[in-house]
Amino acid sequence: MVKRIGLFGGAFDPPHTGHLILAAEAAEAADLDEVWFLPSYIPPHLERKHSQRISSAQSRIDMVRLSIEGESKFRLSLVEYEREGKSYTYDTVAILKEQYPDHVFYFIIGGDMVNDLPQWYKFEELKTSVNFLATKRAGVPLHPIEGMNIQYFDMPLIEISSSMIRERYRTGKPWHYFLPVAVKNYIEENGLYD
Repeated sequence: MVKRIGLFGGAFDPPHTGHLILAAEAAEAADLDEVWFLPSYIPPHLERKHSQRISSAQSRIDMVRLSIEGESKFRLSLVEYEREGKSYTYDTVAILKEQYPDHVFYFIIGGDMVNDLPQWYKFEELKTSVNFLATKRAGVPLHPIEGMNIQYFDMPLIEISSSMIRERYRTGKPWHYFLPVAVKNYIEENGLYD
């Protein structure tokens, strides 16, 4: 059976309410059957930031699992974890298209990332191998990319980031309102950001 699948990759360190809203809005905008969360094994964009410590892949997987529990359209995919190494979108899409040839895939990104797409690994091949869903972002000019299918969708402006949550945790500021309670409990029980 053909399904329309949204692919939502990220470090998810931690997954937060903004991630969940973005996934839900993308599913609604593109009439997706499911959204698959793809925790990266080694996020290439974070590897360049030498000062940034990232939680283990297993901890991030556990937190995604907890954050999407009970959401009927959300799934956890371990494709990047099982492959190990750097988590390039091109490789992930190629594997999933081979495993699920009848599905139509849409890669979900924030509007702030659209203009960076040409710098992504194997971008010329990627832009024709998957559809893209991107949020409209106020103040971010969008430049069309030749030969690429991007569908834009609206979503409420939510100024939450995983790095902001980690920083608030470390500095003793209120942080737990930005994520599901189960994820908050996991972070505290495992001392992830101490």
